[in-house]
Amino acid sequence: MVKNKITLGSFIIFASILLAACNGEETQPDDNGENSETENESATEEGTDTESDGHSEGHMDHSAEEMSSSGEVPDELEEAENPTYGVGSQVIIEAEHMQGMDGAEATISGAFDTTVYTVSFTPTDGGQPVEDHKWVIHEELEDPAEAPLEPGTEVVLETDHMEGMEGATATIDSAEETTVYMVDFVTTDTEEEVQNHKWVTEEELAPAE
Repeated sequence: MVKNKITLGSFIIFASILLAACNGEETQPDDNGENSETENESATEEGTDTESDGHSEGHMDHSAEEMSSSGEVPDELEEAENPTYGVGSQVIIEAEHMQGMDGAEATISGAFDTTVYTVSFTPTDGGQPVEDHKWVIHEELEDPAEAPLEPGTEVVLETDHMEGMEGATATIDSAEETTVYMVDFVTTDTEEEVQNHKWVTEEELAPAE
């Protein structure tokens, strides 16, 4: 009888130890689960940051509607007398101001003699700073001095080629006296129609074959 009590006691002790060990093993996955959850949360936050950055970088992506214009030009802008490409000429665009532009076949809708600038500015709508934007013409600046303006000159933009541009303070990066063109074209990536896009310089065009 005593022997049976000892055996039963040993069994209870052994069962208690085994149960405690099992509980310890069950606790470990919970800890790992918490760590995994934390890692997943971090990964989600990183993914959100990446998406946010991507959106910011994507601020410069233009739709066909944004690339188009009414065709109106400043009153003081002079039409080119003998442009290399006359209105109605077919040309190939050799510039990548935006996606779907390079290699597109275009029709000249306007040709003007002026001074063109590349400019850097921060959009008025809070968008990311824009560097070396092509192109802004002299007649699209607020009360500018005589053309051409020197690189480094600060100006105020009076045009809306893109959101947040009009009214922005910009710095002149480069200046060139040349003929600029308005063009109609279909984007090579989305096949959207663009009307009266401003501006493309003569050096960025080639005759269509």
